[in-house]
Amino acid sequence: MTTRVWFITGASSGMGYALAKAVLALGDHVVAAARRIDRLEALSTDAKGHLLPVQLDVTDAQSRHDALKAAIDRFGRIDVLANIAGRGINGAVEELSLDEVRSAFELNFFGAIEMVRMVLPEMRERHHGHIINMTSICGLVAMSDLGAYCASKFALEAWSEALAGEVRDFGIRVTLVEPGGFRTEFEGGAIIRPSNRIAAYAPIVGPIEKHLADAAGRQLGDPDKAAKVLIEAVEAPSSPLRLVLGSDAHAFWEDHAQRTTTDIASWKTQGQSTDFAL
Repeated sequence: MTTRVWFITGASSGMGYALAKAVLALGDHVVAAARRIDRLEALSTDAKGHLLPVQLDVTDAQSRHDALKAAIDRFGRIDVLANIAGRGINGAVEELSLDEVRSAFELNFFGAIEMVRMVLPEMRERHHGHIINMTSICGLVAMSDLGAYCASKFALEAWSEALAGEVRDFGIRVTLVEPGGFRTEFEGGAIIRPSNRIAAYAPIVGPIEKHLADAAGRQLGDPDKAAKVLIEAVEAPSSPLRLVLGSDAHAFWEDHAQRTTTDIASWKTQGQSTDFAL
């Protein structure tokens, strides 16, 4: 199969836009999905019939159904589902209401897994497909002020890892993508922030939020380079389950892995002592 069909959520900006642009440059077909379809117009230049823009709110069941139906009606199948759509959420865990936390999970977790569940039957029948779920380095390393965001991404990591084992024998591959800081529109007005701030946390979360805001536009990561690596992962004979993008993300993970290993090992004797005596 020389020409793939990609369904890319969050395609109107950032990593999703960069991926859609790179895939179109290859000559593959792209279903570019976004809440605001007008922001997809720039992709249509020289697309030569390979592009299908669709309006999609991944948190809405009817919207998901309509977008996927349009994709199948146009191209007949989906070879690669790239769940890129996501939303940030800042705030200490005590500051965030349950509704605010749920809104992040609806997009970052439930919306993504429902998209996967809807494409799986057709992929399973054909014994072919690749699912890319964009999480974050925050899906592997929890950070203060980002607890709710990290939780939604941790959940997608766990669900996707289980999924990978379940669909491997059907010829379906799963890749989790954990980027660090990339120059996208991720930082901005779309981020959920607590409606109820607690002054006691200001010295803790304030500097973190200021750092994130100040870093906007100066992050190390290049979305166009990330898109090329994602395409390489899809084209590779054996793709990784986890793809950490960015030198900053790798540094975060390596430090976290070392600290976690040391922490668990420090109480290994006590932990093992809880077994029944043989």
